[in-house]
Amino acid sequence: MRALEINGGTELSGTIRVSGAKNACVAILPAAILADDEVTICNIPELTDTDALCEILKSLNVEVKRASESMIIDPTNMKNVEITENYSKKLRASYYFMGALLGKYKKAVMYFPGGCSIGARPINLHLKGFEALGATVKNDRNKYIVEAEELKGANIYLDFASVGATINIMLAAVKAKGKTVIDNAAREPEIVNIATFLNNMGAKIVGAGTSTIQIEGVERLHRCFHEIIPDRIEAGTYTIIGALCGNKLKIDNIIPEHLDSLISKLEEIGVDIEIGPDYLIVNKMDDYKPTQIETAVYPGFPTDLQQPLTVLLTQCNGKSKVVETIWENRFMHISHLNRLGADITVKNQTATIIGPTKLKGTKVIATDLRAGAAMIAAGLIAEGTTIIANVEHILRGYEQIVEKLTNVGAKIRDKEI
Repeated sequence: MRALEINGGTELSGTIRVSGAKNACVAILPAAILADDEVTICNIPELTDTDALCEILKSLNVEVKRASESMIIDPTNMKNVEITENYSKKLRASYYFMGALLGKYKKAVMYFPGGCSIGARPINLHLKGFEALGATVKNDRNKYIVEAEELKGANIYLDFASVGATINIMLAAVKAKGKTVIDNAAREPEIVNIATFLNNMGAKIVGAGTSTIQIEGVERLHRCFHEIIPDRIEAGTYTIIGALCGNKLKIDNIIPEHLDSLISKLEEIGVDIEIGPDYLIVNKMDDYKPTQIETAVYPGFPTDLQQPLTVLLTQCNGKSKVVETIWENRFMHISHLNRLGADITVKNQTATIIGPTKLKGTKVIATDLRAGAAMIAAGLIAEGTTIIANVEHILRGYEQIVEKLTNVGAKIRDKEI
């Protein structure tokens, strides 16, 4: 079993370059099969999630060629075959093939997707969207068969501004006849990036980044070149780490506007941040104020940064609160932070953090991707050695995290236990 070993207490100085956005990449790779020609995508991070998606592409007889941070995807000889449970369970984002295959072939057959266990993650909004476009949905022992004789544009209202449902409906609708309108659409930057990719291939999508997205169906999508945006969650994670132990730590290759909600909270706490056009420089300060956080859909405070931020709140003077409104199991990291010495209680989806507390290294578990990032942040400031098990969760979403942190002075290594 692989684990991360961290010897805490060192200052981090230098530059961390942020990779391409995982949450955009995992939708753009499935979306590429909608093209009738090869497409070139750059700024693709090397992640286990990316590898899993490439396995699915190859199972569909799609040619995938990778060089450095770029990938050429050629669906010319693609075959619409069932995506087996072995593939679909590897990651949550496998469900984007459902929308893409339905959009291209009017039929998709695949099993329920996998992913982190952070709460109930139904795909009912996705399926309702497909049905509104004219598809029928059958569920046979966790295998979904979604098909339509014809897809027709429709007005679709999402009960919740779901990122996954917004993207999946877009993928199914780009080749549907007529106009599709998605109301109460998610507004995340990754959705804008995915819509831009589809438009670069010839789709007609307007309104991405707002709560109403309009899609005029087209018959054909062609070759294109597309660049994935920087990962705002990775950027936010390293920014929080900088607030914990940074000395002029530069977080480079970012879009600062994507981090507005985090930067605002960090400045409120008392973190020293210099904001550049595509970078942040962060310094640890000695006297942080407590605060209150409530997670929300974009542009609110991201649930994906709630767990790393909780670590910073253990170093604030007084009582802080974090209210989690998105996922019911997003506090699984709390017991492990308390093992390190934190003083945190959880009741009714609210974590109350009393600080500052001194953290001491011990053995902990990365219960999910962002919980793993929180354990790394905690280990970097803990006295002594911290061992983090289930490191596979972390490698799903943070490209070369050990190398990036080592390069700025962290004492961290990947080891077998």
